[in-house]
Amino acid sequence: MQLPSLPAVAAATVLALSLAGCAAEEATKTESGAKIVDEGKLTVCTGLPYKPFQFEQGGDIVGFDVELIDLVAEELGLEQTIIDTPFEGIQSGQALNTGKCDLAAAGMTITEERAEVIDFSEPYFEATQALLVKVSSGVSSLEDLAGKSMAVQEGTTGELYAEENAPEDTTLRVFEDLALLQTAVKTGQVDAGINDNGVLYDYVKDNPELEVATEFDTGEEYGFAVKKDGNESLLETINDVLAKAQDDGTYDEIYKKWFSEAPKG
Repeated sequence: MQLPSLPAVAAATVLALSLAGCAAEEATKTESGAKIVDEGKLTVCTGLPYKPFQFEQGGDIVGFDVELIDLVAEELGLEQTIIDTPFEGIQSGQALNTGKCDLAAAGMTITEERAEVIDFSEPYFEATQALLVKVSSGVSSLEDLAGKSMAVQEGTTGELYAEENAPEDTTLRVFEDLALLQTAVKTGQVDAGINDNGVLYDYVKDNPELEVATEFDTGEEYGFAVKKDGNESLLETINDVLAKAQDDGTYDEIYKKWFSEAPKG
């Protein structure tokens, strides 16, 4: 049998790829028009652990963010699938741009810099920065950390706040995730750690040798995120689901479950 010429093979390959691309594009859109990377699933990127927003418990990933995104998945007729990935890749937009996930739910503060590379939902949670220390450490402010060390999480607003406000002779030690930061404070590797108040207050509940020494009025708000200018339909669904949950009381129920109190305001 005579083999086809190289140009013919190339043309056939291009045609096959084009058809496959069209089929893939059709398969990765929901009825609402939301783009998804895996048919039947809502693929979510997060950085574990970030308790109580998302963390592993009994072999499952649970948390405040997880339950809110479950509502989105239900609205779309999809099943939520969670991918654990470094936070730096989430907040930079890389995880979304490379098709690793459809949306990011990672207790992530909305900032102007991040909004340049990802599209945020409407805010769904208020937060501020706080300082984690050992009880009776003598540290109650950033000024007390002069000549001492402080843990920060890579790519976070806490890292940025520390860089801009900590004394010049404070040594900042960068950790990839929240658990490493918290352990560093608990074991005395550092004198303090900075991160969002919600996760630190949750941590000290089970670690009474630690305390939240102070909070910093940074006025932050969390948002879920999708690819920049690439998934407007999904973003619209997220916003609609959040608004409905806040109106019908579902949001308050989920909030109270994970924070043991109703949201303020």
